[in-house]
Amino acid sequence: MTDRPTPTLRRRDFVVAGCAAGFAAFMVGMAYAAVPLYDWFCRATGFNGTTQVSTAAPGEVLDRKITIRFDANVGGGLPWRFEPEQNTIEVKIGEVVTINYRVINLSARETTGLAAYNVAPLNLGAYFQKINCFCFNEQKLKAGEKREMPVVFYVDPALVRDSDAADLNSITLSYTFYPQREPSRPVAETRTGGAKL
Repeated sequence: MTDRPTPTLRRRDFVVAGCAAGFAAFMVGMAYAAVPLYDWFCRATGFNGTTQVSTAAPGEVLDRKITIRFDANVGGGLPWRFEPEQNTIEVKIGEVVTINYRVINLSARETTGLAAYNVAPLNLGAYFQKINCFCFNEQKLKAGEKREMPVVFYVDPALVRDSDAADLNSITLSYTFYPQREPSRPVAETRTGGAKL
């Protein structure tokens, strides 16, 4: 004679199976949410050198000055020359500054790039406030096209209250442009300039 599970054991098995399925569903959901959550965390805290986005100038400009260095890079596969108009500037903390980067598409076709950015030292991303930046949008350049792209920023006066930044005298703002894949167009559209066969 075989032992049949009692109703209590069956109920316990269903609870364990339900918990396991719920945990698996939660983990799958967290895998999909990990990238946006990490991006939100970096933007909120300045973690890993992620700069902040501001909509207005700060309320004060301090006498303390800091050197800002500008770095420009282009990822493999993007035929662009990319550089800042100046390599370094000295600014007052809280002063709103505009700096231009220059880019030229060296290829014989239209290409698209998107810039990733950060600041160094990495723990100072929370104090580097951008008001306007080309990095927020894809940049599409025609063959041989040149463009000046402004960055409007300030260093938050709250920096002077951070004991880890007491001896700080420079910040580096770094950009790297990466190629973006062009959406494929139907052959008929390419050959006929938009007319469909």
